[in-house]
Amino acid sequence: MSDTFYNFLWYFGSPAFLVSSSPVVINAQVTKRPGAFIVAANHQSPYDIPLLMRHVARNVDFVSIVEVFKHPLLGWFYGSMNAFPLDRAKPDSPTVRTILDRLKHGRVIGMFPEGRFRVGADSVVHTGIIKPGVGRIANLSAAPVIPCVITRSSEYRRFTSWLPFKHTRYGIAFGDPIDPSLPAEQIESTLVTAYNDLHAKLADKGVGICNDG
Repeated sequence: MSDTFYNFLWYFGSPAFLVSSSPVVINAQVTKRPGAFIVAANHQSPYDIPLLMRHVARNVDFVSIVEVFKHPLLGWFYGSMNAFPLDRAKPDSPTVRTILDRLKHGRVIGMFPEGRFRVGADSVVHTGIIKPGVGRIANLSAAPVIPCVITRSSEYRRFTSWLPFKHTRYGIAFGDPIDPSLPAEQIESTLVTAYNDLHAKLADKGVGICNDG
């Protein structure tokens, strides 16, 4: 496992977001903490990943859906940046052991508890629904969970959003770490409450989740 490719992408990719956007960022300093932790974010588009790379102060090992790794090029790309697949049909899959091993070695794991892209009214901030699992992993690893809400990342689907005029507006907000010693169900309910609170803060600043994603 090497951070070389991840750092390469960060170094050469961050300027594109820097010159094209004027984001609302809340509490990103919480990601500077040492040791292992889990960043648990909502998931609107593929651009959530580069935005997390930009704003999380540590390198993140992302958990992705297994289907991504069935495509040779995408599988190589994600694998080269230390991402790995999770097959949710197998709750005790080797991937869970990979997550626990990386957390044991002080890594930061990025997870999307919604399980897939959920936009607009389908988002967790409206439904309150996430897939179970992050609480159990926190219990097993003793790694705290940092909630994260990203809004309007799908703006980057438009070519004009990449132009260097800082017109693109998105939001990213981080919550306080959730204690991993809490019962798994309580960790996950606390996470959902944090999503609602963080989204409310972003909405107050004009970058809430749109109904169309």
